[in-house]
Amino acid sequence: MFAPLQIFADWLTFSVLHLSQGKGAEVVNFFVEDTLKIFILLSVIIFVVTFLRSYLPPQKIKALLTRRFPLAGHILAACIGIVTPFCSCSAIPLFLGLVESGVPLGVTFSYLVSAPMVNEVAAVLLLSLFGWKAMALYIGSGVLLAIITGFILGRMHLEHLLILTEAGVAQATSSIPTTSERLRKAYRYTKNLLGNIFPYVLLGVGAGALIHGYAPENFLAVVAGKGNPFAVPIAVLIGVPLYSNAAGTIPIVQSLMGKGLPMGTALAFMMSITALSIPEMIILRRVMKTKLLAFYVVILTIGIILTGYLFNAVL
Repeated sequence: MFAPLQIFADWLTFSVLHLSQGKGAEVVNFFVEDTLKIFILLSVIIFVVTFLRSYLPPQKIKALLTRRFPLAGHILAACIGIVTPFCSCSAIPLFLGLVESGVPLGVTFSYLVSAPMVNEVAAVLLLSLFGWKAMALYIGSGVLLAIITGFILGRMHLEHLLILTEAGVAQATSSIPTTSERLRKAYRYTKNLLGNIFPYVLLGVGAGALIHGYAPENFLAVVAGKGNPFAVPIAVLIGVPLYSNAAGTIPIVQSLMGKGLPMGTALAFMMSITALSIPEMIILRRVMKTKLLAFYVVILTIGIILTGYLFNAVL
């Protein structure tokens, strides 16, 4: 799907900039390809999600995810996250839409955690590479972590720490728009959101590119190997600056396990990339205050680390 972007990145790196094969060229190539990829994904998904959610009455969304039993909303939101093929950054527009529709904050966080972390493609790949037990633990732990994270944050009543957009507030109070008006609003919303967040995303991608290019190939396997009791937290910290979706990290997990890394440590590394990436944190900082973002990161990080230790103990 993104092969043309790789071709363009290669052309720019080697033909235009005349960089020779090496670490510097690898960093530039990675930065160019990932920047274009993220820009296209964000542009398309933000526009489509914003347009589609204009057809969903806020009352119905709120009713669907706010059942008689509060836990039901968290479970449903986490399950919706599984079937939405979004990376961490592109899951945020729907997260905002849920919040702006009046869905409880904790329920929306259950979706925000589940969407990037639990991916059906990654689950199938895990099944084919490591068996059904690995797949079941991956899905079960991801959904459980999403539910617990959302439940805890919901109980803390932190709605006042959100930074809602004017577009979202207007949408909840305006009359029924025409299709052309919906398209124009979706375009303006996408343009404004991208303009606000993309300079910060570039910083995150740049950090990931430097790590991708200059970190030794076996660095993670050495510092987070079997003999280190702190291997899981170390793997999580190393994964944070990187950026990918769940399916894209499976080859990395396979490679790391081939170098002796335990499955739990490798999967904790994968989860940190997909759910705690710097680009995602940068975007979230534009829509929530630092205190709320800190609570989210701390709770999710603890959950991922515990999940890694669970995998290492069971498999």
